[in-house]
Order: sequence, then C-alpha cells, then structure tokens
Amino acid sequence: MTAAPDDIAAVTASDVTVAYGSRVIQRSLSFTIRKGDIFIIMGGSGCGKSSLLRVLMGLTPPAAGKVFYGREDFWGAPAAAREAIMRRTGVMFQSGALWTSRTLAENVALPLEYYTNLSPREIRDIASFKLSLVGLAGFEDFYPSEISGGMKKRAGLARALALDPDVVYFDEPSAGLDPVSAARLDELILQLRDTLGMTVVVVTHELASIFAIASNSVFLDAKTKTMIAGGDPHELLRSGPEDVVEFLTRGRGRGHGGIQ
Repeated sequence: MTAAPDDIAAVTASDVTVAYGSRVIQRSLSFTIRKGDIFIIMGGSGCGKSSLLRVLMGLTPPAAGKVFYGREDFWGAPAAAREAIMRRTGVMFQSGALWTSRTLAENVALPLEYYTNLSPREIRDIASFKLSLVGLAGFEDFYPSEISGGMKKRAGLARALALDPDVVYFDEPSAGLDPVSAARLDELILQLRDTLGMTVVVVTHELASIFAIASNSVFLDAKTKTMIAGGDPHELLRSGPEDVVEFLTRGRGRGHGGIQ
C-alpha cells in the first residue's frame, strides 16, 4: 500500500474531495492529524464539517483522494481491513445516541458484546470502569431518561471508549450544553487525551472549546469549498487569513483576540 506522508500521523487526508453525487462540498483537502492531537474541524455553517467527519470515520467514501490511518490507505484497503481499523476508533455523537431502553452500563457494553468474546461479568466490569472514567461511577443502572443532557453526553463518551480506541471522533460535543457543562466536558476531553494517549478529532463551532482544547485544526470555507487554513487556532488568530480571524473573533477582527 502507498505510505502515508507522515510516520507520526494518526490520520492523514491527502487531496480529499467530499461530494454527494455531482454536488461538491469540499475539494482538495490535505492535512495531518498527529498522534495525541486534539484536532478541530471548524468553519461556518454549511461548510461540510460533518460530511468530512463521515469520510474520516469510514462512513462515507471520498469522491477523490485518500485517507490514511498510520500508513494504511483506508479506502483502498479490503473491507475486512477497513473494519479492523474502524474498531480502533470511537465516536461520540452530538446527542449521545444512547438506547433509551438500556441502562448506561448496557449501552457501554454494546460494542464489547458485539466485538469481543468477554464474559458478561468482564463486560460489566469494563462498562463500569469506562463510566467511572467519565465521572459516572454509580450510575451504571440508570436509564438515559433519568440523567441530565451533560451526563448523557458523558455516557456516550464512555461507550466511545469501550474498545480502547486510538482515535475518538466528536460531533459537536458541546451542543445543547450550558457554558459550565461545556467547559467541564472540555476538561474531560483533555484529561482523557492525556491519560489514555488517544487522538481526538472534534467538529465544533464553539469558540470557547476551540481555544480551550485544540492543538491543531483545519478551517473549511463554504465559499471556495476548500480548506483555507490549518494549524493551532491560537496561531491562526495571530497570523491566519482574514476570514479565519473573523470566525475566531466572532466578526470583531484581528487585534480583538479570541475567547480564552
């Protein structure tokens, strides 16, 4: 297989085009997500952030270009190899996407039941441990209807961590949360990245989260239908293109600073 451009890369996009039929959403996207990054996919509404995320996650093939996991060409690999790669990833969906008829422990147990040969006792112990990692120890037997929105997101994160993934994808993790709950979730993401050594990829337009957790980023532009900047958002705030600075300052312009 063709080698990825960077040996330390967790995920690499190489000249990727995202499209639905003949409708191009984004074109010529090339960037590297390093191991241990908290990588933000940002841009205005309708620019294709979630569509790009689906390509990286392995849910939708690109119209052109390649996605590498390490040195493996994901979309060029056989189906069995792609499935093996996807098992090394986790996803926290915007709503949490919990099964309402299952307890939190049962929700977290689902990937373990499906992909492992562990005993029910072992699965229960791992589910309890993953819930404790996200601050939900003691809530194993609660149902989603019995907990808050922020707790649902944490439970969804615990399920994303069930198979000890190398890469975890987040789709608008702070959506619907109050500022305090959103800040606590940001702190949890940082803590888990540092503790577990995982790579994190986040789609978000929340400036507070971008400046709090990002180590790297890509900015997608809806007008040109391509990326117009990438790198540490703090650096982009100082020296990035004007459209990116406008986004990062909520239209106030260069010199006003971002949300710290």
